[in-house]
Amino acid sequence: MWNRKRTSGITLIGFLMLLCVIGFFGYMAMRLVPMTVEYMGVVKAMEQVKTEPNAQNMSPEEIRNSLYRKFDTQYVDDSAIPPQSIQILKKNNGTTLRITYERRVSFIHNIDLIGSFDKSVSLSGGDGG
Repeated sequence: MWNRKRTSGITLIGFLMLLCVIGFFGYMAMRLVPMTVEYMGVVKAMEQVKTEPNAQNMSPEEIRNSLYRKFDTQYVDDSAIPPQSIQILKKNNGTTLRITYERRVSFIHNIDLIGSFDKSVSLSGGDGG
């Protein structure tokens, strides 16, 4: 009598397909992670500006200069965030710093990955936006 043992595992073709899928998502992560880390640096720089003494009374130019100095320490590329993306809104109840920008990263040939970022921070003390 023949004793058949059941074998299990993955075939070479199955392994190559799995490797391709893992490679695709790994490559996508390699392209997206730097963009996300840069955004986290922008948020941290905005929070640092918020904690500066008398931030709500600073002029828009002082706020921009402080923000750009903090971008340097957070490894944020100045060309990634154009000056028109930085908005300083002064109203009678306080000052709000808002940054909105898009970041494009080349992915495959003529396909780009686009990140759309928008963050607001109230410079008027207690509550952040």
